[in-house]
Amino acid sequence: MPISNPAAISSPLKPMLILVLASLVAGLLSVSIGSSGAGINDTLRVLAGSGTDLQQAVILELRLPRTLSAFATGGLLAVAGALMQVLLRNPLADPYVLGLSGGAAVGALLAMLAGVAGFLVSGSAFAGAMLATLLVFGLAHGSGSWTPSRLLLTGVVVAAGWGAVITLILSMTPARRLPGMLYWLMGDLSHAGSPWPGLIILALVCLLVFPLGRVLNVLARGSLQAAALGVSVRPLEWLIYLIASLLTATAVTMAGAVGFVGLVVPHMLRLVLGNDQRLILPACALAGGTLLVLADTLARVVIAPEQLPVGVITALIGVPVFLYLLYRSQ
Repeated sequence: MPISNPAAISSPLKPMLILVLASLVAGLLSVSIGSSGAGINDTLRVLAGSGTDLQQAVILELRLPRTLSAFATGGLLAVAGALMQVLLRNPLADPYVLGLSGGAAVGALLAMLAGVAGFLVSGSAFAGAMLATLLVFGLAHGSGSWTPSRLLLTGVVVAAGWGAVITLILSMTPARRLPGMLYWLMGDLSHAGSPWPGLIILALVCLLVFPLGRVLNVLARGSLQAAALGVSVRPLEWLIYLIASLLTATAVTMAGAVGFVGLVVPHMLRLVLGNDQRLILPACALAGGTLLVLADTLARVVIAPEQLPVGVITALIGVPVFLYLLYRSQ
């Protein structure tokens, strides 16, 4: 991982203020852009407590919950990606590398195939993600201890297995139900529920991991060096794995499998801010949320009144950005 940027770490207030401002601007744009004609001035009036009943319904009941859901999902994925990269000491690690999205997808698709909707689909996705977490952890642990490389290999194999099950489910699904399933698999915020569980979990996790920033910095340099410096490596790795799993499961439950956010955002921030986890983790929450809010806004307006899955937008943004980061790192 890149060496820390001392100037950025010594003055963390400025980049954090910039990210907070960017997230507020992105949120304002998101709730102001749409096909109903309620613009920025109307949004400001509604947020101030005035505006017509139609404007209040469109902005407060439709656009604002979706914007908050996008912010929560992006923040959850970015923080989970940063934690996974520390845990596995692998810059290519992302929230889905251990097969959590595959387990969540199988749970959600089975619920859709059974004809249920709404909360039951989200609950099934969360249960599937937790099952994938237990499965990967149990298989990687085996009869002894696990290492980052063993955990990574186990996750890749389990993810491939989930992919086969997903293909089987899709092949058995009636044609009329396929569009909804495919949109969910590509990441879709059009049916996102309440954003508050995701926002609360994101805030609590950021408060929890901030005091651990110093030991995470040591762990990122290797488990042997961390142990030599007095860090309880194994309990810390378990804690990181469980937190990252919870974040990923919550994000997938809210919006399906949205790719590249958890992979690209931590890399972008490390190039600018350095590798101090005390700064990177809260910055990931803000930058990941901002990125997904902007991507979801594009997904809503590019071919309006039709909507694209937000995962398509993040992939179109993430692929060239990641290739540029690889080129710059050389």
